[in-house]
Amino acid sequence: VQLQASGGGQVQPGGSLRLSCVASRSNDGFKDMGWFRQAPGKEREFVAAITSSSGRTSYPDSVKGRFTISRDNAKNTVYLQMNSLKPEDTAVYYCAADGVWSDLVAATPSPDYWGKGTLVTVSS
Repeated sequence: VQLQASGGGQVQPGGSLRLSCVASRSNDGFKDMGWFRQAPGKEREFVAAITSSSGRTSYPDSVKGRFTISRDNAKNTVYLQMNSLKPEDTAVYYCAADGVWSDLVAATPSPDYWGKGTLVTVSS
């Protein structure tokens, strides 16, 4: 599975951005998908995840209520709508995929597939 993320850019605090991640077709069906981010000098952290059927989502407290993950399986695309952005949201955002939900949301995530990142900068 190959993943291609896009939609990053610079936005002012309080603004919004929508990231997209297009996945190549998988021979073994749709996978659970997630977003992670890595800020300069910090470890990569979990941002959001969604099951293959969109039946379940997960967010850490740091983004809950501000970020929304969704997907369109017909387009093999997962989205991350980010609202009320803060300077501390500045990071490179990565999408990831795995056939096992826990590999995305575990304390030490280990998804099978990673996309290249897209930079989000929140600054005035």
